[in-house]
Amino acid sequence: MTSLAECMKRPDYLKLAFAILGSQAAGFIGSLFTFSSVRGWYTTLERPAVNPPGWVFGPVWTTLYLLMGIAAYLVWQKGMNKKEVRYALGLFVGQLALNAMWSMVFFGLHSPGGALVNIALLWLAIIATIQAFAKVSRPAAWLLVPYLLWVSFASYLNFAIWLLNS
Repeated sequence: MTSLAECMKRPDYLKLAFAILGSQAAGFIGSLFTFSSVRGWYTTLERPAVNPPGWVFGPVWTTLYLLMGIAAYLVWQKGMNKKEVRYALGLFVGQLALNAMWSMVFFGLHSPGGALVNIALLWLAIIATIQAFAKVSRPAAWLLVPYLLWVSFASYLNFAIWLLNS
C-alpha cells in the first residue's frame, strides 16, 4: 500500500493546483446560487434543531474541496493512459457536477424536494468515486471519506428541511 507521503514525493504542482482549483470551482459555482437565497428564502424555512450555524458551511466545504482536489491529483498522477484512472476521474467530475447542481436546485430553484433527489444521486456518486479511487490510490479514496460523511449529514438536513416545509 502506498502512503500519502509516498504518493506526493514528486508532485507536479501545476496538476495539483489544477485539481484543487477545479474542485473549488464546484463550490464557487454552487455559492453563486447560495448567496442569493441564504439571507432571504432560506431564512423562511423551518430547519431541524441540529442545523449548524451558517458560518460553519464555508470553512467545511472549503476544506472538503481541498481534500477532494488532493485526492483527484493522487489519482491523476497515476497516469491518464490507464483506463482505471480515466474512469475514476470521470466519476469524480460527475460527482462534482452533482455537487454544484445541488446548490442550484436547493437554493436557486428553492426546491428541497428536487435537491433531495440530487443529493441521493450525489451520495451514490461519491461511493462509486471512492470505490474507483481505491483501485488506483487508497490514500485518495480515504481523502474522500470526510466528504462522504458531510454529504451524509447534509442529506439528513435536506430531508428534514423538505419534511418540515412540505
